[in-house]
Amino acid sequence: MRYRLLGDLRVGAIGFGAMPLSIGGHPDEARALATVHAALDAGVTLLDTADSYHLPGAEPGHNEQLVARALATYGGDTSEVLVATKGGRGRPSPSALRAWGDPQGSWTVTGSPAHLKSAAEASLKRLGVETIGLYQLHKPDPAVPFEDSVGALRELLDAGRIRLAGISNTTTDQIRRAHTILGDRLVSVQNQYSPAVLDSEPELQLCAELGIAFLPWSPLGGISRSSLRGPSSVRPDDRFAAFHEVARERGVSPQQICLAWLLTRSPTVIPIPGASRPETIRDSAGAADLVLDAEELARLDAGAGPRD
Repeated sequence: MRYRLLGDLRVGAIGFGAMPLSIGGHPDEARALATVHAALDAGVTLLDTADSYHLPGAEPGHNEQLVARALATYGGDTSEVLVATKGGRGRPSPSALRAWGDPQGSWTVTGSPAHLKSAAEASLKRLGVETIGLYQLHKPDPAVPFEDSVGALRELLDAGRIRLAGISNTTTDQIRRAHTILGDRLVSVQNQYSPAVLDSEPELQLCAELGIAFLPWSPLGGISRSSLRGPSSVRPDDRFAAFHEVARERGVSPQQICLAWLLTRSPTVIPIPGASRPETIRDSAGAADLVLDAEELARLDAGAGPRD
């Protein structure tokens, strides 16, 4: 496993997004724990979770508790593992959301300083730690001044409740404003980014300029659903066609090619692919040691991006 810097910490170049262990068709606990253990065995040292990774209407923190149990039951050394969690979003039950006039059942956003500080304290208890390694504002709250939300992170840093701070789903302007408030203690930005979704290219480039780790969420961008028409062909209009082709030539998965490509976008990029099976995260972790040549990169660069 190659390594990259996140603040003053060295972490594996491929992280693990634990959300699938608690949301959607999440696995049973035994498989969930085995998946985290497989990630650790493969050299992954960044585990990303959030208090809102739970089923709608359930108690917050299911995913955080899973991660904590996985670390507690792991037989190896976990001293270099960085657990990153997030606060500021919620998953009320669909009936509650409908009662509030939200028929789509979307997630809520609450970025008030009081909520963030309370959420961080609850995360500390669920994770069973005295200090959260990396605490991230999950999403800016349009009803709360952004500086107030980031100020709560600064207060948590000053109080020693969190070691490092990050922000998520933010713009270049918000990154600059957060950096003004937090300085070098702002160590990460987590935005959606993949070969299919390149909207955060400006944010990625700014992070490279400032020396801030950029953590792409949903880094595979649906590559697992980009169907093949046969064992050796991909639809010509498929934006992932080149990724499938290079994968066949290399004898690896398209997902591994995708993650290896992401690592070439900037030395500050640390993808956090999700997984719900041990074999999936082992495959993803292998991307850290996969080096793409110039010809392959040119093909992948040409194929990435949205289609009209």
